[in-house]
Amino acid sequence: MIVHRELVRLGGAVAAPVAGCAALGVAVSAAYVGQALLLAAALAAVSRRDLDATPPLLAGVLAVIVTRALLLYWREVATATAGARIRARLRDRLVARLAELGPAWLTGARTGRTQATLVDGVEGLDAYYSRYVPQVLVTVAVPTALVGWLATVAPVAATLLGTAVLLVLTVPRVWDATLLRRGRGRWAAFTALAADFLDTLQGAATLRAFGAVGRMRDRIEARNHDLHVTTMTQLRLSLIESGISALLIQAGLAAATVAAAVAASGGRADASTAFLVLLVSVECFRPVRDLGAHWHAGYLGITAVDGLTDLLTAPAPVTHTGRLAPRFTEGPAVAVEAVSYRYPDRESPAVRDVTLRLAPGETVAVVGRSGAGKSTLASLLLRHLDPHTGRITVDGVDLRDLTRDALHRTVTVVAQETYLFHGTVAENLRLARPDATDADLRAAARAAGAHDFITALPDGYATAVGERGTTFSGGQRQRLAIARALLADTPVLVLDEATSHLDRRQEAEIVTALADATRGRTCLVIAHRLASVRHADRIALMRDGRITATGSHDDLLRTTRAYAELVTAQEVH
Repeated sequence: MIVHRELVRLGGAVAAPVAGCAALGVAVSAAYVGQALLLAAALAAVSRRDLDATPPLLAGVLAVIVTRALLLYWREVATATAGARIRARLRDRLVARLAELGPAWLTGARTGRTQATLVDGVEGLDAYYSRYVPQVLVTVAVPTALVGWLATVAPVAATLLGTAVLLVLTVPRVWDATLLRRGRGRWAAFTALAADFLDTLQGAATLRAFGAVGRMRDRIEARNHDLHVTTMTQLRLSLIESGISALLIQAGLAAATVAAAVAASGGRADASTAFLVLLVSVECFRPVRDLGAHWHAGYLGITAVDGLTDLLTAPAPVTHTGRLAPRFTEGPAVAVEAVSYRYPDRESPAVRDVTLRLAPGETVAVVGRSGAGKSTLASLLLRHLDPHTGRITVDGVDLRDLTRDALHRTVTVVAQETYLFHGTVAENLRLARPDATDADLRAAARAAGAHDFITALPDGYATAVGERGTTFSGGQRQRLAIARALLADTPVLVLDEATSHLDRRQEAEIVTALADATRGRTCLVIAHRLASVRHADRIALMRDGRITATGSHDDLLRTTRAYAELVTAQEVH
């Protein structure tokens, strides 16, 4: 038996279906034992030539067989139902955990590896909880009860039988540590292969463009070879364990049978006792055999546990404990107060003692060279990260004191990398506000300059976007992202390189449209191209994680050399 403490802890969420499957397993075993008792009695009656007692006993055997068939059917249905419930509960918990970890954690994780954990890992745990764990409980309960009862009838045979059962369950445990180590290696090889496959699918165009398809194929073949080697090594070990278990089972049956036969031949027991020991011994080992049949399912669950545990125990960049849920109906004041943040894998802070105040309804642009800390500041305002020192407030309320729903009602972002889900244009827009009307969609799209190209599509707003929106140009995807953010209608808007995929003319059109659409909202604009922010109410220049100057475009151009150099480099004026 392989039982992992992390899986026991995780199993609290699925205890009820596991207990139900185990109870049905015990009932099935009881039916087998009942059949054995009736057969033993029938054989004893035949040996005594008591033919009158035989028909009722055989009728009882038939009734038990029918009952067992119904119980087996019920157990399979219950197992399938429990499996579906277990998968749903585990995936709900894991998806909730992913939402809690947020984009900051996902940035450092391989998508293919995480996907393998969520899909194949949960499938492995389904079989572990719905089949293996219930059978473990049956294996503990049924042989213990049978050996204890048999001890009152045939003590020597019961002692031999109990010893054999213990040996079958304990001797193969010598290989458990090696099997678990090999299993973890197999899971690591499998998730690495899954991650490379996903990279190949997502990066197919890039691989072809650089003639790297062959090199990626070689890499996948190497991954596949590693998986094959680890799988075969694991299989050889498990076959050794299975062989030893089978040998011990047969030895136990033989020992119990010989003991019963010797007792019967010596006059210390009658024929009915001998038949009883023989048939009950078979049923005593049946749960052990069934456990061996489910061993592979349990093993897959064990090997997947590390990836699941890593996901469930990873420290979240942000802990949502806020209880305040205010509604800011107009653009509120936003204050960044002496905020610093350092990424765990970096030695120096990405943001250093930043103080920045946005008046109600004001648009403030943050500019600077790549790596200056602009996007980190945006992530802090969105609470993808929490500052190590200082705080960020909205109308005096610390963001950390807001509930998650209140935060989402308050701040929306248009990110540099736009993600569109597989579905229609309308479905992607309504992600921001599910109850939005068609008129609301059109208004937001017009404000983002997206309405004209949407209506030109074959099915307009009902046109399928395709996975990741790859059927659209980068500029079109960005316009849809802006429309989605405007539809959310939050009082604070963060534009993180929102016009990065647009050409100069499109950028100018969007900037003009956003000036109207964001009126009354408090906006933080993160930009690398200065043409999109020169008309902001104020511009803050970031350098090495600090805000080194603030002012209007003209003021900064006149007084700040670093800003003037940025402008000259981009030929803005």
